Amino acid sequence: MIFIEPKILDRINTWLTPTFDQETQNIIKDSIANNPKDIQESFYKDLEFGTGGMRGVMGVGTNRINKYTLGKNTQGLSNYLHRSFPNEEVKVAIAYDCRHNSDTLAKLVADVFSANNIKVFLFEALRPTPELSFALKHLNCHCGIVLTASHNPPEYNGYKVYWQDGGQLVPPYDEEIITEINNLDYSEIKFDAKENLIQYIGKDVDDVFINASLKNANFTSQKAKDDLCIVFTSLHGTSITTIPETLKRAGYKHIHIVKEQEKPDGDFPTVVSPNPEEPEALKMALELAEKVNADIVIGTDPDCDRLGVAVRNIENELQLLNGNQTMVVMTEFLLNEWKKQGKIKGKEFIGSTIVSTPMMSQMAKDYNVESKIGLTGFKWIAKMIKDFPELDFIGGGEESFGFMVGDFVRDKDAVTSTLLACEIAAQAKAEGSSLFEHLIQLYINHGFYKERLISITKKGIEGAEEIKQMMIDARENPLKEVNGSNVIRIEDYQLSVAKNIVDSTQEEIDVPKSNVLIYYTADGSKIALRPSGTEPKIKFYFSVNTELKHASDFNHKEAELENRIDAIIKDMKLN
Repeated sequence: MIFIEPKILDRINTWLTPTFDQETQNIIKDSIANNPKDIQESFYKDLEFGTGGMRGVMGVGTNRINKYTLGKNTQGLSNYLHRSFPNEEVKVAIAYDCRHNSDTLAKLVADVFSANNIKVFLFEALRPTPELSFALKHLNCHCGIVLTASHNPPEYNGYKVYWQDGGQLVPPYDEEIITEINNLDYSEIKFDAKENLIQYIGKDVDDVFINASLKNANFTSQKAKDDLCIVFTSLHGTSITTIPETLKRAGYKHIHIVKEQEKPDGDFPTVVSPNPEEPEALKMALELAEKVNADIVIGTDPDCDRLGVAVRNIENELQLLNGNQTMVVMTEFLLNEWKKQGKIKGKEFIGSTIVSTPMMSQMAKDYNVESKIGLTGFKWIAKMIKDFPELDFIGGGEESFGFMVGDFVRDKDAVTSTLLACEIAAQAKAEGSSLFEHLIQLYINHGFYKERLISITKKGIEGAEEIKQMMIDARENPLKEVNGSNVIRIEDYQLSVAKNIVDSTQEEIDVPKSNVLIYYTADGSKIALRPSGTEPKIKFYFSVNTELKHASDFNHKEAELENRIDAIIKDMKLN
């Protein structure tokens, strides 16, 4: 018999009161009798907002996604909106992805907003997350919600909140809204919809969004586009609603869609994980690409905010680029286009994150633009645009396969980024080169940077404690050297302190606190540790670099950098 802690039992008993429907109560009673470990997992804490909003397993309980946890979020948000905009007609936009229950949960959220006299624009069917960010601004809304769990497993769903500028919640709004939610009782949720306040939207917004994508990422001649062969997969997600049409309107004619993955499906039946970071997810697309001799393969995650790109390498084999490689290619292409158009005048910037490649900052320096580096999560890049209105945002990204072109969308955007990737590939091919050769040239021009990510999964209550202890140990016993190279700088974003080990000085880190620790070594290596904000994982990010003088040296130098990362991982006992 598993003992249920009294504090958790109190939470459970609250959900056995008339505030909660009979079906919910019956599920809880059955779990207490037959699966007490699971019911503890469901109630031991409240779901929290992380780097990508709130994500969790669907089911009953305070640590699950359900009508009550999302209803409470929405009620608290409604109260906050009315208080923040007392003399305005408050408006929100809502979108949802292909996941199980996303449509019904989206309607439930719309019902609660409308019950609180808030005007709701609800997409009539599933749509990409970046389109919600766009629609929010386009329709002059105060707030937006997307029901999605991105690339998490099928049993997950989530709740992303966007603010007036089209970006996700950032301070001070996030903490204020969380306080509002935490002060609520479940009995205060208003579920009775006012249907006259709910307006369905669809193709009218699609057309404007696609046209905006074309305006921001359409650079290449039609002749170049005619010669590019593209394979695309939506991985059973929302991108099928916009990306094929966007590419078609841009002038691309040779687009091959992976039919087996074309239909939206929350079970993601053809992949282990619908994550374009994983080579396995693009297996079917790569097989199709070989059949049709494609130049480029692109796959997007379920809510279409991240993309994986594969192109032909110097051996003419299809190779999946990592997020850092895709990001630097896209950023440099935009920098070069802005330069050609005479738009770089010293008041421009690109954006990235603390765990992404340092190559972004080097490119910014070489192009005479600013490089702004923020915490993990695209909400911080969106915040840069808001915080520095005197500067023009060119583009930016993060290592986890997200990129944003310009500021018409204030979140990572796989629709516009897919078009941009095709533009780069088409232009390179027309010039007798390739996207991969273009990448090698960037390494010659700006330095050869190589990155790798290791994620260690630790599930449940015990897993969360293990991850917590790993970070405590790293802080209390910091590394002094890595793979024979002395640690010269340690950045602790939880303590907001950067320590220079060489001269024993330290400086304040002027960004919001975050549970991230970064080591820099004398040989130029960078190692970052960060618990995931959306999954039960702790992540280790590695970056090394060297000089690349000639393209002919690429394979040798790449192997050298890969071996250095292998040695670091072995030295840290992570393999």
